[in-house]
Amino acid sequence: MDITGVDFIIIPTTDFERARAFYGDVLGLEPSKQWGDRPAQEFETGSLTIAVMQTDAFGAEFQRHSQPVAFQVPDVEAARAELEGKGVTFGMDTLDSGVCHMAFFTDPDGNALMLHHRYAPK
Repeated sequence: MDITGVDFIIIPTTDFERARAFYGDVLGLEPSKQWGDRPAQEFETGSLTIAVMQTDAFGAEFQRHSQPVAFQVPDVEAARAELEGKGVTFGMDTLDSGVCHMAFFTDPDGNALMLHHRYAPK
């Protein structure tokens, strides 16, 4: 086997239209491929495609992600303030790990997400 990359990650939802509005309008991700007439939409982040999918329409049980997808931003505090202005709540203060800043939040289905900025050299 020769794995050459990661094409996308699926974010499960119970309400496709609500999720599409959150990822497109609130987070400002660029929508790309709609999965035909099915309740699934891909969004581009620049490095990883996020596929929002209403699980019951695909015969799957909904299970939210408990570990976050980390969205890279140039300034965590500025991005956090923008999202808070749009009604997004964060579970804790912004965390400084000593190499990066992280701010944890969830989408409307409770899927774990994070704003992330690495400020220390790798």
